[in-house]
Amino acid sequence: MRRCVQQLLLPRILHPMANPIRLASSLPLDPSKSNLPSDRSSFISLFPTLTSTLSCDPTTPDLHPHLSDHISSLLHYTVPGGKMNRGLSVPATYQLLVPPSSTTPHEVQLASVLGWTVELLQAFFLVADDIMDGSVTRRGQPCWYKKNEIGLGAFNDSIILETCVYSIIRNYFRSEPYYLELLENMLEVTKFTTYGQSLDTLSAHNFTLVRGQLNSLDDFNMARYSAIVKYKTSYYSFYLPVVLAMNMAGIRDPVLYEGAKTILLEIGHYFQVTDDFLDCFGDPSVTGKVGTDIQDGKCSWIVVKALENANDEQKKLLAVHYGSQKAEDEKIVKQLYNSLDLVGIYQAYESQFYVDITQHIDRLCAGNAIPKEVFTTFLNRVYKRSS
Repeated sequence: MRRCVQQLLLPRILHPMANPIRLASSLPLDPSKSNLPSDRSSFISLFPTLTSTLSCDPTTPDLHPHLSDHISSLLHYTVPGGKMNRGLSVPATYQLLVPPSSTTPHEVQLASVLGWTVELLQAFFLVADDIMDGSVTRRGQPCWYKKNEIGLGAFNDSIILETCVYSIIRNYFRSEPYYLELLENMLEVTKFTTYGQSLDTLSAHNFTLVRGQLNSLDDFNMARYSAIVKYKTSYYSFYLPVVLAMNMAGIRDPVLYEGAKTILLEIGHYFQVTDDFLDCFGDPSVTGKVGTDIQDGKCSWIVVKALENANDEQKKLLAVHYGSQKAEDEKIVKQLYNSLDLVGIYQAYESQFYVDITQHIDRLCAGNAIPKEVFTTFLNRVYKRSS
């Protein structure tokens, strides 16, 4: 699966472009390794160079004295600091798709650069999401918009973060035969994620208008929940890193892309279901946080399954008490969850999910068109997690 397969020829772009940035000639990357922690230091080592170039955009030198410090602060404050699993998954997947004998350290470095575009996209979403949700902290520090000198100017900063994605793609990948595929996938996933965010925001807003009323949970159903998870989270967190690596590896078969999408969206759905389960039933000393989905009135998998299994009286009880900040209301809701055996329902779902997903992986990877490890790496990371 190399670039010797038939590839798309791109039309010539006539306007000039700043010279691409040169990567360090020797970074401690071993193309034979695909374990994320071993690549983490190499991945992080690229960030200062990327930040320096992005904050001093060569196409706007007259803005450097006025804006470079602000953009540099924005990037350092909002982009690193998380687990970086999304970004790290791009070089890890690329190294699984391309045999070590068929790749070069430079190409592995390019895959890591591509991984940083996913982290930048994540930062764009989070900065905007924090404003919309009125969040106070993110990753143990005040949200970017909560900084005194920033305020709602953070919304424009979120757009700057999004533009950084395309600045990197253009600087590093414009001459590559898969350049158009990178752009199309990034644009499509960004569009899907904004749709998911919109659906989630509208659902939360509509719930607040009827909270505590008998009809307050009428719109909470599995179709809505699945759509929110699919578009807001699964596409960019699970599908995007793999599809970018597939683009870079020269894979062109649409059947493989569709199969990968199905598997990765299913894993993304399971990941969010587990998140919802741990929010309600997890041990805060293990998860690191106290769950608030009940108080916040979230359209979570737990409440949707409760509604599917409750009788009319139980549904009324849930509608009246769900979404309340009062401790006694939360207690009533949790007692109802226990009476419906939602722990058992989740465990049954989890077991069936694992059977189904392993069968899907086996079918797609028959004949080694795509190594199973591309998907089992994600699966093993999320299956039966406790935090």
